[in-house]
Amino acid sequence: MTFTTRFAPSPTGPLHLGHAYSALLAHDMAVAAGGRCLLRIEDIDQSRSRTAWEAQIYDDLHWLGLTWPQPVMRQSERLPRYRAALDRLTALGLTYPCRCNRADIEAAAGAPQEGVPQFGPDGRIYPGTCRARLPAGATDRDVIRLNMGKAVQTAELRSFTETGAAFEGTHQLDPEQLISMVGDIILVRRNMGSSYHLSVVADDADQGITHAVRGADLFDATQIHVLLQSLLGLPTPVYHHHRLIRDAQGKRLAKRDDARAIAKYRAEGATPQDIREMVGLPASSG
Repeated sequence: MTFTTRFAPSPTGPLHLGHAYSALLAHDMAVAAGGRCLLRIEDIDQSRSRTAWEAQIYDDLHWLGLTWPQPVMRQSERLPRYRAALDRLTALGLTYPCRCNRADIEAAAGAPQEGVPQFGPDGRIYPGTCRARLPAGATDRDVIRLNMGKAVQTAELRSFTETGAAFEGTHQLDPEQLISMVGDIILVRRNMGSSYHLSVVADDADQGITHAVRGADLFDATQIHVLLQSLLGLPTPVYHHHRLIRDAQGKRLAKRDDARAIAKYRAEGATPQDIREMVGLPASSG
């Protein structure tokens, strides 16, 4: 199988140095292995996605010297694929509709208990208020959640290989950790038709991604993705979670941090090699 990585930005703001590092690293790893690096536009959140930002993504990446096979995968065009994945999980009896809003969840969570986490990789751990509801009762006001307790009983719990320096090794899924420290994740968000977790596993499988290269902030979510891969009969790639690019105060960069935007450095006369040096990557051999 061809060594295949991907860069998967959301068109909701300007690419910054952190994006440049992730894209360049995924590209460099693929080139070193004689493989390919794909581009995917993660635009399921249509309320925040903008065509202008998508155009800027293409422009910035081309300026950095990156190319990719066509056509580009766009999540907004793949809602039937995500629905099919959801339907499979529902047929296994693993989903339920939930109408709780953030305030409801905060109230139901109650006072923090010592040693019990309040937040996991999907945000505040859901207390299970709507768990008894049946899929047939879903409305447009609902999100769709995964019943984690049933899921870990149904799935053949896999391990995954991590090659990033911070987490390098083989990691086995732990059912107790998935239940107590992850909880009933959202599979479909209101007005989106999917969620990051459901989309990313379908997309990686359909694009033939063999090595998923992404930021270390997503490492804890990997257990969710590997669980969904098992439930959906999808392959598990090798994962490489890289360091995050931070500002002078040690804070990770965000899209609102325009001072670190690639477009700003370009306007100030920086070269692609300058960007590589800023993020600690060797000069391009291309």
